[in-house]
Amino acid sequence: WLLIAVLIRAIQLPALTWILTAVIRGPVAQNDPTGVWYGALAFASLAISTQLVMHYRQRLALELGEAVVSDLRNQLFTHMQRMPMRWFHTNRIGRVISRMTSDMEDIRIGVQEVFYVTLVQFIQMGIAAAAMIWYDWSLFLIVLGLAPIIWLINRHFHQRLSDALRNMRESFSRVTATLVESVVGIRVTQGFVRQQENARVFRDLATDHSRYNTRVLKTQGTFLPLLEMNSQIFLAILLFVGGYRVLTPGHSIQIGDLVGFFFMANLFFSPISILGNQYNQAMTAMAGAERLYRLLDTEPEWTDRADATDLSDVEGRVDFEKVSLEYESGRPVLRDISFSAKPGSVIALVGHTGSGKSSIINLVARFYLPTSGTVRLDGVDIRQVRGHSLHRHMGIVQQQNFLFSGT
Repeated sequence: WLLIAVLIRAIQLPALTWILTAVIRGPVAQNDPTGVWYGALAFASLAISTQLVMHYRQRLALELGEAVVSDLRNQLFTHMQRMPMRWFHTNRIGRVISRMTSDMEDIRIGVQEVFYVTLVQFIQMGIAAAAMIWYDWSLFLIVLGLAPIIWLINRHFHQRLSDALRNMRESFSRVTATLVESVVGIRVTQGFVRQQENARVFRDLATDHSRYNTRVLKTQGTFLPLLEMNSQIFLAILLFVGGYRVLTPGHSIQIGDLVGFFFMANLFFSPISILGNQYNQAMTAMAGAERLYRLLDTEPEWTDRADATDLSDVEGRVDFEKVSLEYESGRPVLRDISFSAKPGSVIALVGHTGSGKSSIINLVARFYLPTSGTVRLDGVDIRQVRGHSLHRHMGIVQQQNFLFSGT
């Protein structure tokens, strides 16, 4: 239904221009008041119908955009739940939030507006071009001279605008990430008296983002006026050539045909600036989609094995056999740790901050896999157990680093 509304809308706009031209060439030129009234009535009826079609085109496009964004948000959230704990420790929170907010909104605009508005404008330009050929094909050859100029302008600005938008979105992610981490870690910031240093870092990032944003606006501010200026220049050339042919004896073109040609020429050139705006929005949406799908295409470092099984009853015996763990390659946190925790016993892990207490809990819960060695639960290697089944039998109080296992 949305595509049908788009097609009808694209036909209605040239039809309005055609009715106006027909009334001028016919009843007005022939002094026919009745024909003028009928023409005005037809024009008014079609104008009302265009507003009705426009309402449903926008409504259906907005509903589609919301449905797409809703699906993408759910898909992104579900994908993040599959990522191992290492991914959350190595990716800044603000970057993830920016994917859910600004990048999603850019994609929403791309879905709701860019494709359908562009389709309407292109069909409108095609119908206007056919009408101009029908009125005077030789004048239309002048219009065709605009095509290579527009192509060259688009080619010149495409890469510049794409790079500028990509850099702007990346800088915005850095600003968002820094803001989120500053709010979440405000105790650490104030505890170590880093307020001034954090403010300086944020100020530099904000300035950097402003510079990228200014570059985007300058590029857009050059691109759109160039398109508009070329359209006006070609209209001036058409006016000169068309007027000369009408006023020169021996030419077959009539004043009514020239009026109709110029009405259609305006209809042909008017979408150019609109398409320029849609081009900018398309580049923005593509930059957001590129970042979003890069995240969606990131596969977890590890998942459940194909032969993994479910845990049925758990007694609670935990065995570490020469377990080593590295968060970063070449920097071991645990080295050859071996111990057994029997069911019903209480094990206290005591040590300085950073000595590996939480790391042992993370290994038992399989938030991380050991670099070497084996962690067993009731004699079963936790690599052979499905994560969902394992976690159903566990409870963790993170604040005190206690582990309670059992049925």
